[in-house]
Amino acid sequence: MSNHRAEHNFESIKREITAIIREMKDPRLKSGFISIIKIANSDDGSSYRVFVSSLDGLSSAKSAVDVLNSAKGFIRSEIGKRLSLRYIPNLTFIPSDTIEYGVNMSKRIDELLSK
Repeated sequence: MSNHRAEHNFESIKREITAIIREMKDPRLKSGFISIIKIANSDDGSSYRVFVSSLDGLSSAKSAVDVLNSAKGFIRSEIGKRLSLRYIPNLTFIPSDTIEYGVNMSKRIDELLSK
């Protein structure tokens, strides 16, 4: 039963982090398409690593991560307000180039297919 509860908490936290980021009014987050690619939690669930990617590339993702890491306290407090958890995990935002890589691979595949 605890495994099911942990999985439910994980999905709830992931959903709420995504919603909170979308609601944030910082213009640096609106400059490019920012997306949560993956969330990984520690074994005890006390911390989460949130991988962030941008359609504009890795530099835009790094800029967004700087904003998100500085707003970490706000995001944690919003999670606390929205979910009834005993413990709100620590968050670490990490930049990723996954979206940019996927777009480049798609372009290369299209080029190869058009030949």
